[in-house]
Amino acid sequence: MIQRKAAKEQRSKDSFFLSLPLCLFALSLLLLSFSLRFHLLGAQSFWNDEGNSYVQALRPLTEIPFHAARDIHPPGYYWLLHLWRLAAGDTEFGLRSLSAFASVLTVAFTLSLGRRLYGPLAGLAAALFVALNTFQIHYAQETRMYALLALWGVAGLWALAGLIQQQNVQRMGATHESPLHSRQRAPIRWALTLALINTAGLWTQYAYPFVMLAQGVIFMVWWVGRLVGTRRVVPGYAQDSRTQHAAPLQILGVYILANLLTILMYLPWLPNALTSITTWPSTGQPVPLNESLSMILGWFTLGMTARVIDPSWVAVGLLLVLLGLRIGQPGQKLWRVLLPAAGALIPVGLFLALGLFREGNLKFLLPAQVAFALWMGRGVWVLAGLDVRGIRSRVDGDQQITAAMSTFIRFLPRAAALIVVLGLAVNLWRGLEPLYHHPDFQRDNYRGVAADITASLDTDDAIILDAPNQEEVFRYYYAGDVPVYALPAGLGGDDAQTQAAVEHIVQAYDQIYVVFWGETERDPNRVVESTLNVQAYEASSQWYGDVRLVRYATPQEPTITQSVDVQFGDSITLQSYALSENAVSPGEVLQLRLNWRTDTPLDMRYKVFVQLLDEQGGLVTQRDSEPGGNLALTTTWPPGETVVDHHALIIPNDLTPAHYTLIIGLYALDDPQQRLRMGDADHFVIDTIQVQHGEG
Repeated sequence: MIQRKAAKEQRSKDSFFLSLPLCLFALSLLLLSFSLRFHLLGAQSFWNDEGNSYVQALRPLTEIPFHAARDIHPPGYYWLLHLWRLAAGDTEFGLRSLSAFASVLTVAFTLSLGRRLYGPLAGLAAALFVALNTFQIHYAQETRMYALLALWGVAGLWALAGLIQQQNVQRMGATHESPLHSRQRAPIRWALTLALINTAGLWTQYAYPFVMLAQGVIFMVWWVGRLVGTRRVVPGYAQDSRTQHAAPLQILGVYILANLLTILMYLPWLPNALTSITTWPSTGQPVPLNESLSMILGWFTLGMTARVIDPSWVAVGLLLVLLGLRIGQPGQKLWRVLLPAAGALIPVGLFLALGLFREGNLKFLLPAQVAFALWMGRGVWVLAGLDVRGIRSRVDGDQQITAAMSTFIRFLPRAAALIVVLGLAVNLWRGLEPLYHHPDFQRDNYRGVAADITASLDTDDAIILDAPNQEEVFRYYYAGDVPVYALPAGLGGDDAQTQAAVEHIVQAYDQIYVVFWGETERDPNRVVESTLNVQAYEASSQWYGDVRLVRYATPQEPTITQSVDVQFGDSITLQSYALSENAVSPGEVLQLRLNWRTDTPLDMRYKVFVQLLDEQGGLVTQRDSEPGGNLALTTTWPPGETVVDHHALIIPNDLTPAHYTLIIGLYALDDPQQRLRMGDADHFVIDTIQVQHGEG
């Protein structure tokens, strides 16, 4: 007895000294996760969906469900964000910090789950793969519900593992010294925890059932194994036959009750969920299976910046998951092996089977990425623990060499595991710089859009938002008095009404600033843009991520009209042109209407360039676009019909008063150097433009 007590005390001391470095490493990992998710958190502008979250959070708690019912997301996240902003404020940093904190907790749950299933090494490796993954970090820095979806996903697996392990402990009689009522209540507590977490997941995002289906598969794998093993007698633990047969049914009943409780707590929203899921249009894209799987595997392993770092490390991640499927000893529990695999593969399989694949939808798979990281963490654990005694036994020769080789071989699996983890960590780290700074990974810059509009806006101007659901994020940054028109009205579909609204705006204002985003969904026939291209003059166009800002000048009565019949190349003829004026001041807009015709169908697309040259022939300013504001493509011109093409040129504010030459021409879309010639020239002179001093 004394010897056992001393041994127990010694193991306790050894455990303390062993766990202290692991605790310090785990704490450092969580601090790293925190710093990566809060780094430059408020630097980027809100994009469209974040504006929607902001407006939802401003509403009273009782009104949020009504507005969420018309969206594709349940109200749970908006309720939480409403409460969060009361403490954190309305800045980009404050509103995004909810997602950042949720993502840090995701790393913590990943570490805890990996440690519970396979030990500290697997937990730390898995947590590291989540902490550094730019896929996770990107959505941790967004005022949306997807970081919370990842948190509930891993927390649900954590609770499920706790429920299963509690049943295993009871079966082995490890708690026979505990009071009976405590043993009976433990599974109920885990089941209740699972039910609450799953309820939170359902109220957060409609993709959460993917996680619950994975949970069901994992539980059934464990339960069938438990059912088969009920007749197996555990040494030192007596169990009567009635208990043997009743226990699996009781456990199944507990799990079913936990899911019924989840459905009961979600029942008030279930009709809205079914309506949203069944009526919302599909946003998936037809992509070959190998391409979609390649992208998913790259994002799961190296993050969304995988394409800018060494792709060969994706193969290393794949090798780890293959190692993670190794069962090892016959007595090893199958459900432990399959838990991360099911958590990753089932959501991905459902995602692809339902036709949801497109890059913007991969956020639904954030919980699956956590499971994939656990899977890789298990692979690291298996690699580090590979049995190399057979190799060591075959080392022959000199005793000193044999001892050295034996030591080397004994530590080889651990060294290999360390190299793999460090290699993946280094490559994950390399993806952070482009995530924070590369334009390809920046959000749509509505902050810049609003600032540029405000800088050049006049009282006789107007703003159009196409599509209208941009209004929330645009008004977060825009505080001016110029009217803002969100078109098409409602969900769109009434093209005649939209056209009439645009025509009214053209007649009422001097200049129109149009913000295009998502117009193909609300305005599929591009009524707003086509009407403006016919009735106004496009003066400038600039991209801010996926958002395009176009400035239009409403038409002036032309002072100069001229028939020319000038031929460009073999088939295109400039019949005539109309110029608003040939005397302008800096900052004004020169309007030019070109009337084109082709004699034969064209099989090549051309761009029109409009340039203003100084007296030495130097370029002062220019405007290039395909005809009709990029809508009247030359390959669509009907032979023999006139194509009206509007262009506008903004006179620079700092242009010196003098005489300038206005020229036009055409060049091949794919090769700007390939200009269509008109005789010996490659351009046509429209007129001499006098730039004069502005008023005042």
